[in-house]
Amino acid sequence: MTVTQPPNAEHPLGRFASPVLLLVAMWVVQFADAILPGSFSGFGLRSWDVSGLGGIVLGPLLHANWQHLIANSVPFLVLGCLVAVEGTRRFWAVTAIVAIVGGIGTWVVNAPGTLTVGASGLVFGYFGYVVMRVFAPGRRVAHRVLYAVIALVVVALYGGSMLAGVFGAAEGISWQGHLFGAIGGGVAALVGRRPRTRTDRGALAA
Repeated sequence: MTVTQPPNAEHPLGRFASPVLLLVAMWVVQFADAILPGSFSGFGLRSWDVSGLGGIVLGPLLHANWQHLIANSVPFLVLGCLVAVEGTRRFWAVTAIVAIVGGIGTWVVNAPGTLTVGASGLVFGYFGYVVMRVFAPGRRVAHRVLYAVIALVVVALYGGSMLAGVFGAAEGISWQGHLFGAIGGGVAALVGRRPRTRTDRGALAA
């Protein structure tokens, strides 16, 4: 019995390249910010300032300091790889939805002029996606069970810190970015699915 893969099937390990490269980009930006004059933080998301909307894209790459970046790095990589398991396109689609929903929500809810930087919005978004994809349509029961197990493990590992990041955030921490990032992840899980097709399932031949 042989199994034929869909055309242009992606190598399993190649799927993890995207979150790794995105994390590397954050570290490169932080190194550049540390050695060059001035600060890159001004390119972050500045609430109620139309010229600051570019921070929806740039903000996640910027961090206030090394401690901020280090704190985000491990959960970003772990949760980002769990999203990337479903493929490179899925990872970037989820990242885009989280950045847009999280960024716009933060831009609106924060006080005018508030500057928000950091990848924690993406971290919360990936968390929301991994948890909510259990309820997304278009998956077999076996996949739903697997996703449920993964979601339970993720909640056990990160659920407490995620709740604290929204409801118990310290001064200077954007609970708005955390909350709307998580909402963006949930949105990505629920609207980003499509019905399975014969091509998705592949073909079995004896």
